[in-house]
Amino acid sequence: MSFSVKKINAKHIAFAAMAIALAFVTSMIKIIKLPMGGSVTLFSMFFIVLIGYWYGLKAGLASAIAYGVLQLLVDSYILNIPQVMLDYILGFGMLGLSGIFSKSKNGLIKGYVIGAAGRFVCSFLSGWIFFAVYTPEFFNSAILYSFVYNVSYIGLEAVITLIVISLPAVNKALVYVKNNLV
Repeated sequence: MSFSVKKINAKHIAFAAMAIALAFVTSMIKIIKLPMGGSVTLFSMFFIVLIGYWYGLKAGLASAIAYGVLQLLVDSYILNIPQVMLDYILGFGMLGLSGIFSKSKNGLIKGYVIGAAGRFVCSFLSGWIFFAVYTPEFFNSAILYSFVYNVSYIGLEAVITLIVISLPAVNKALVYVKNNLV
């Protein structure tokens, strides 16, 4: 059995670094900011998903985890180590799952969906487990509250991003960049 190992070169590192920088800068542009953390940003998850789409699962996960660490260092709310893992390391790391679809038709869209869904699951679990005490009385359920709270910002940003990257001109440009520049 032979394994194909894709070499990482300086160009890959440079493109990944630029995507992480764009993600970080756009994460500071908060279109909607929720009171207990989380916000709809100007496509910040998209730039991390792009790395997996361009270079595959390994590069996608490594970059997404690095981005999670960066978010932890700059804009974090820390209760304990398991919460940090769910909200930052694993949560943002899930965006790297986009690399699963790096070679498939409509891979960027599929990758974005799986990455955003993975991030949502981690944030949902963190909200349910660690932030249940903040559940308003009218919800009657920490599970329901965590679901609604997290889908309200992760889901909304995902829907907006999916609409934009599904536009024919945008999709064509992104495929061109992948095939000719990265």
